Amino acid sequence: MRTKTIKKNKINVVTLGCSKNIYDSEVLMGQLKANGKDVVHEDPEDDGNIVVINTCGFIGKAKEESIDTILHYAKRKEAGEIDKVFVSGCLSERYKPDLEAEITNVDQYFGTHDLPNLLQALEADYKHELIGERLTTTPKHYAYLKIAEGCDRPCSFCAIPLMRGKHVSTPIEDIVTEATKLAAKGIKEVMLIAQDLTYYGLDIYKKRALADLLEALAKVEGIEWIRMHYAFPTGFPMDVLEVMKREPKVCNYLDIPLQHINTELLKSMKRGTTHEKTTALIHKFRETVPKMAIRTTLIVGYPGETEEMFQELKDWIEEMRFERMGAFEYSHEENTGAYVLEDDVPAEVKFRRVNEIMEIQSQISWELNQEKIGKTFRCLFDRKDGEFFYGRTESDSPDVDNDVIVDAKEHYIKVGEFIDIKIHEAGDYDLYGTPVTKVEKPVSLNQKRK
Repeated sequence: MRTKTIKKNKINVVTLGCSKNIYDSEVLMGQLKANGKDVVHEDPEDDGNIVVINTCGFIGKAKEESIDTILHYAKRKEAGEIDKVFVSGCLSERYKPDLEAEITNVDQYFGTHDLPNLLQALEADYKHELIGERLTTTPKHYAYLKIAEGCDRPCSFCAIPLMRGKHVSTPIEDIVTEATKLAAKGIKEVMLIAQDLTYYGLDIYKKRALADLLEALAKVEGIEWIRMHYAFPTGFPMDVLEVMKREPKVCNYLDIPLQHINTELLKSMKRGTTHEKTTALIHKFRETVPKMAIRTTLIVGYPGETEEMFQELKDWIEEMRFERMGAFEYSHEENTGAYVLEDDVPAEVKFRRVNEIMEIQSQISWELNQEKIGKTFRCLFDRKDGEFFYGRTESDSPDVDNDVIVDAKEHYIKVGEFIDIKIHEAGDYDLYGTPVTKVEKPVSLNQKRK
């Protein structure tokens, strides 16, 4: 039995998974606000009486987190603490019939392309005119900018096309409109995201148009950093490197998941490349843009990965010396091309292999960081946490990359601003430094009265 009286509906949006889900939640919230709805994003103080869970269904651990979150709010609904629970996103797109049968206390399930229907269930109308209007949930100075939806790549390990559909590019003029609106709100950095940035434009312009998009975005006043996430190695448009080299707003940074280096495994993964071609591509990147920071992610434990193949991967990581790298264990996903293969690498072996390559990367990162001591970098500061300010160089994306840390007891830094920092110490991943120019701390009203 309900024990509290709800005077007005408040919608709490809970986001799980990647930056593309964050973007989708922001668009949903923007639509809800335009409809006059009271909406919050994961507010721990007041999480509302209606909950929308934007789920992830990419790999096993992400699916578990999504299911646990759904069960949590379904139990809260059963206890009378909230009124309604809606589920959207990738997990719901992929497993809707199963979820409806197993977790019946959810009011309704929606897929990744069901925004108008979800809004209708929330008693709101989909407003087509709201291009670029969204409630950003990131800090006020940076935002994600999704330039395409879906993916046409046939990667055997990946379930994203099952959940997101075919690749659909957003026209350049719409992306520029959105970036302009973000800049007007004080956003200084935009991170371009898609399942595959390098495919951008092929469907609507009949050519790879990422370089054209970068040129257009660089003209947006107020945007100072443009960062690229999730490029694909096969068919990479080399004119992008020329724009990166020429245009100071385009960060010397590229997130390009390479997954593995053994040619036999790359063929099984349907990546369309080889050891030799991948290595040549990385060398071409560094030859064209010597200051580029390359971030990649790798999969270990893919079906058939032998110790010899894994050793080849380790040797190659040491050779390439990536500035940024992440790794995850292969997840055997139903309805993917690799699902017909035997998941023959034991879980404990996958775990060991991830740790081994991340240990190699840790040493590489430490060595690269030592070269930065005594040098000055332009940094964008994201937050103050405890007694320290945390910022990033051009080579770092928020949440996934390194921090530049400044002692808040000794120095004042305005969050959301660019400041030149001289590095005096470096660890495996983080840098420690001091501002080159002193920033004066604002005088409080109480101090003024004195």
